[in-house]
Amino acid sequence: MGTVQFVLLADDPSTFETRVVPFIDIELAGIPGDRHYGLLRPADSRQKIYKRGTMIANRRQISIVSEEECALIAEKMNIPEVRPEWLGANILVRGVERLTELPAGTRLLFPDGTGLICEGENLPCVHPGKVIEQVYGLEGLRKKFVPAARKKRGIVCSVEREGVINTGDTIEVIRLP
Repeated sequence: MGTVQFVLLADDPSTFETRVVPFIDIELAGIPGDRHYGLLRPADSRQKIYKRGTMIANRRQISIVSEEECALIAEKMNIPEVRPEWLGANILVRGVERLTELPAGTRLLFPDGTGLICEGENLPCVHPGKVIEQVYGLEGLRKKFVPAARKKRGIVCSVEREGVINTGDTIEVIRLP
């Protein structure tokens, strides 16, 4: 059982970063207004079996990171903190042990019945590293991010059941056999 510390929204197309909001509406296509909203998305470098730009199912609708893993990334980078908004996250959780290692297919259930499906690890990329380098004004931090965040960058999810997720909500983690 974990707890939602913050919910965040990526509604500014000029930036990778998210901003804290009091709650997020969850639809089958994701979070309305969020940059990752949609039932479909164009294939990119992660889907090597499809030509780049081919429309495929959006399995990256929601990004979740943990407070504990953000602290480990910061420690490895030798900086005071790594904030979820710098990672482009939609949900920051506490108390979900080894969040990034949850297997694909794991369900995350929230108090009102909202259900998310873990689609797997959100592999680290250079974008958060650039933001972190800019925040701290220390050259070279961007190169430290990817190795520091490996197996700690959180997960991406798709929506299985619509609802609302609020700061303070509990999360039931259901690992399927």
